Amino acid sequence: MMRLPYAYRRKVTFQALWPWLPFWLLIVFIAIFQHGPMPMYSTRTLSVSWEMWQRHSFLVPYLNGEPYSDKPPLLLWLIQIGWWISGVGDVWPRVLEVALGGTELVLLAILAHRLFPAEGVIAKATSWMLLAFTYGFLFGLQVMYEVLLAVCVLAALLALVPTKHRESPRFVWFAMAVGCGLLTKGPVMLLHVAFPWLLGPLWNDWARRQRCKWYLLGSLAFFVALMLLLGWAFAAASTGGASYREQLLFHQTAGRVVHSFAHAEPFWWYLAALPVLIFPFALWPRLWVAISTLRPPFEPGLRFVLAWLGPVVLTFSFISGKQLYYLLPEYAGFALLLSAAVCRLRQSHLRLANTHLLGPWPLAVVSLALAAGLMLLPHLVSHGIVHNALVQSLAPMGTVGGVIFALLALALLIPTRDETARIAVVGLIGALTANGLFSATMWPAFDMRGASALLAYVQSEDRPIANLQSYDGQFHFFGRLTKPIVSLHDHQALVEWATQNPNGLIISYPSHLSDTQKKGALYVQPFRGVWLTIWAAPKIVADHADQWSNSSPDEP
Repeated sequence: MMRLPYAYRRKVTFQALWPWLPFWLLIVFIAIFQHGPMPMYSTRTLSVSWEMWQRHSFLVPYLNGEPYSDKPPLLLWLIQIGWWISGVGDVWPRVLEVALGGTELVLLAILAHRLFPAEGVIAKATSWMLLAFTYGFLFGLQVMYEVLLAVCVLAALLALVPTKHRESPRFVWFAMAVGCGLLTKGPVMLLHVAFPWLLGPLWNDWARRQRCKWYLLGSLAFFVALMLLLGWAFAAASTGGASYREQLLFHQTAGRVVHSFAHAEPFWWYLAALPVLIFPFALWPRLWVAISTLRPPFEPGLRFVLAWLGPVVLTFSFISGKQLYYLLPEYAGFALLLSAAVCRLRQSHLRLANTHLLGPWPLAVVSLALAAGLMLLPHLVSHGIVHNALVQSLAPMGTVGGVIFALLALALLIPTRDETARIAVVGLIGALTANGLFSATMWPAFDMRGASALLAYVQSEDRPIANLQSYDGQFHFFGRLTKPIVSLHDHQALVEWATQNPNGLIISYPSHLSDTQKKGALYVQPFRGVWLTIWAAPKIVADHADQWSNSSPDEP
């Protein structure tokens, strides 16, 4: 078959990525440096990376001096590759997340083109939708494992989907992508990719004709991928000790599926959270009409999306532990489904596709209401009507934010040819604005650098440090700490530790703090709705230590 000229292929590729990818890159590079790494999401990942780096531990991740069994090391390896080149810091991990997010968007565009080869508009609409999902965008700014996992999931699914020139799957690439996903977040990777493969004959003509090859080669690919994970796991288990071996090989697999150790929610929770997952498009009436008008028979592309999303979401619903970001790899599937539904509506129901009554006016109303609330906030604070400290901190920027959201509301009401792109642009600018308002007003209550610097100085004097309640590594990276912080969980443990370590420091998170207590602490700052305080050990015991043991920072 004749190969198209390189210049032509480059032009087609540029047109496929324009203008959504440059626009997203511009927005995300502004957003990701508006504030520092967020506790506890980013700081924990960075602290694990730092301890691996500081210990020269390639196989075993560490957190607070102990082997860390919650996650495999692929993301941590990528962070350390950058550190070998640029030195230890938080810039490279954040740039890495941007690169992974851009890769996810490009892979989704390729997948959409393959699933709907005759309808390029679906691929472009899908890209606009995924980049504009507000929760996915804001979460993608964190140094976390899910974006890399999403890249692995899309790469694996691409290996199963036929191309214009090849109908058979590429199971070698499928095995490598699944293996990388397993090394990113463990066996949960299998849940994200197993069902499109198991249900292959429902959407893939080659799988229908070659069932034996499809399932035999697919099983072999899964086996190879699992061998990659087990190769690391056994090597790490032999290095990390018996306790780490038990946690790694048993606790993180069957245990998390049978009963959650945190974040337990009811079965229907993901369904109720769907509007949050697809915001801002959840406030676009035309989208819901489009979904309601979808009728079988479905073409192979839609059958693939349904074979992917339906079983995966149902399976995750049966698992008690739930978080919105657990479904981050499926956000691409949601974008595919929604964009295909809107495209079908435009083809079969012209009146519904063009009526202004189904435009994004509810989103404009919400944006105007938010603008009004922000503009009124300084007045409400000055009259003592608003008492929440975090909300009060928004007041100085309330007018600026209100003006921006009012302009975004007006932009939503201006008709354009591409309604999906208009909502996406407004939604992404709105997310950037919200992130900027947070950075300019609330961020000091989340910034760990000041406390971390004090703890680093204390450790340099070889003085011990303890933390009331659980410790999630929020200080180790910023302070470049080299010794563990002791966790204390009750009053008696606090008193015993303070007695044994009279030169030590204790970190606490009281919900209330008097002026006298503020003067007695070595360090005080507002922190996520409570207080972050650092005390000399004898001082906190003398000031009725039992009152400090009742609160701690929320764990994500």
